[in-house]
Formats: sequence, structure tokens, C-alpha cells
Amino acid sequence: AKDLGLSVVTISKVLRNHPDIAEQTRERVLQRVRELDYRPNILARSLVTGRSYLIGLVVPGLLHSFFAEIAKALSAAVRAQGYSLIIASSEEDPDLEAREIETLLARRLDALVIASCGASSSMLEQIERMEQPYVLIDRRFPGVAANFVGIDDEAAGRLATQHLIDQGCRTIAHIRGRDNSTGMRRFEGYRETLLRNGLPFSEKLVVAGSTVDVESQRHGAEAMQLLLRQRPRPDAVFCYNDPLAIGAMTVIIDAGLRIPEDIAIIGCGNLHYDDALQRPLSSIDQQSEQIGERAAAILLNIFSSKTRPGPVNIILEPALRVRASSLKKVEQPAKASEPVKASNSKRRSTLKRAE
Repeated sequence: AKDLGLSVVTISKVLRNHPDIAEQTRERVLQRVRELDYRPNILARSLVTGRSYLIGLVVPGLLHSFFAEIAKALSAAVRAQGYSLIIASSEEDPDLEAREIETLLARRLDALVIASCGASSSMLEQIERMEQPYVLIDRRFPGVAANFVGIDDEAAGRLATQHLIDQGCRTIAHIRGRDNSTGMRRFEGYRETLLRNGLPFSEKLVVAGSTVDVESQRHGAEAMQLLLRQRPRPDAVFCYNDPLAIGAMTVIIDAGLRIPEDIAIIGCGNLHYDDALQRPLSSIDQQSEQIGERAAAILLNIFSSKTRPGPVNIILEPALRVRASSLKKVEQPAKASEPVKASNSKRRSTLKRAE
């Protein structure tokens, strides 16, 4: 400031990208910043402003691209307003999740975004006591009045199962999620749709794993091995998420069976595996980008409000994305890539071999 003959306030506004600075002055300051290789002291700024300009994201797994896509959208939205994202993984371990949240709370972050793997809301009670802003994504807790962004999971289960029925499948299995809101509601959508269409529900055709977001392809393969032993053998499988579905597809092909002619497969997440699969995977679009953007919008509204707003509950509409893995009938009213809304070798792999 002394060197350029400007006030400290003007320098601060330039560094914060404040709009009421003349472009010529802004460029002078930024040029001097580059010459000095200057970095603002974020800790000192947070002591003055009471804000860290950091947001924590806690997810069950960092290798699951559904959460990676949420993180990308969330980060882009908050970065535009001067905030940065810190990401932590619970590895689907509730105890590790609690420790990660404790660590983030101790760092006095401005807010948390949590996709919880836990069955208890006790950690949320602690966050509430600290008056820490937070948003739950993908998974929620009954009876907890909290900001939430996710899809209608029962509708996702109904969409997937009805599609398989419409393709002529009659013995439909389900590789389900954990006993959390997403796992239970997708399962309920599956079961309800079978019964509504006059098809029997069999617990023998439902396989649950202890984890679904960590080592998902392995768990999907193990679940499919169990389903192939059932008699009658299922002619279709609805998988809780896409990585589980890819693991199931590997086992089906290794068994010498055809997808979808012998067994149709549909996942959930609409992840970007399409170009890498022998049979492009039908899936339910969970609107991952919108989840990240909507969660960011809730937090930015909290930050800009003089009084803390009440909780916001955003339920996004899932959409069916039909591809080759479930398309038994040749004639379809919509192209395989179009969304359908929820409104009313020795060892061959599912992955293409690199040339």
C-alpha cells in the first residue's frame, strides 16, 4: 500500500476481488502482488472477519465418482464467491466419519456438507450445539430438521424396476444399499413396483452388503455370484449404484451369460463409464451436479443472511437413462440416451480391453 500510494483498504478490496475498484488501480495492485509473490495471511484474515472461507465436505468414499462429481460442482460454485473446499473421506466407517467431522469442526470452518454413512444423528446434534451451518446431501435422518439436498430415492427404485418390467423381465433381483435413507428407500421403490405389477417379491433375490461405496465393484461381483445360484435365476438386476452394477456385469459375462439377453442390468448414479463398457450401463441419474450446486446455494445464502435461515429441503427428480445393458426390446419410444422422467477371454471383464 505504501509503495503504490494506496490505502490498505483499497489493497484489501483488490485482493478480495471487490467490484468498486477502478480497473487501472486493480491492475497496478495485482502487478505488484505478482512482483512480490505476495500471499494473503488467511489465518489473520479469519481472526478479523470471523470467517475461514473454508467449507468441509465429508463423503463415504473419494473413489466413487458420484461424490467426486458433487465435490467438483460444489467447489466451483463456492470458489466463485471466494471459498475453498476441504474434502474428507469416512471410508463408510461411522467412527472415522465422526473423527473427521470433529477435526473439521476444530478448524473452525465456515460450514460442512455431509453425506453421512452413520445410522445415528448424534454427531448432528453436536454440530447444532456449535451453531455450525451444515447441509446433508444424498442421505438424511428421520426427524432431523436440517438442510438437505438429494433425489427422491423411492422414485429412483420405482423407475429402475418399472423399466426392467417393461422390458419383459419377471424375476428381478436387487443388490441393495445399506440401512440408511438411500438404501432403504430405493429398496422400497423396488419392492413396491414389483407388487404393483403383480410380480412376487422374494427376499432370496435381495442381496445386501456391509459397504456399497468402498470397493463397490468387488461387492457387486460377490453379490451377483450369490444371485446366479438362485433358482429360478434372475433375468434382471437393479443395483443400488453403478459401481455395484459394473461388478455384477463382470460376473455375468464370466459365467458365459449375455447382457441384457440373459440378464438385464441397471444401476443408479449415471456415472461416466459408458465408453469403457462392453454393454453401456442403463442407470438412474441422481443429478450429482445439481446436488453440489444446490448445496452451495444454501450455504452462500446462510453466509449472506443477517439471521440464520430455516432449514431447506430440496428433493430433485431422478431420471432414467436407458442404454444397452437393459434394452431387451428393440423398439423403444425414446432413444437410449434420452432421459425418462420420474413423473407418473479366460476372464472377460465388463471393461473394454485397452488396445
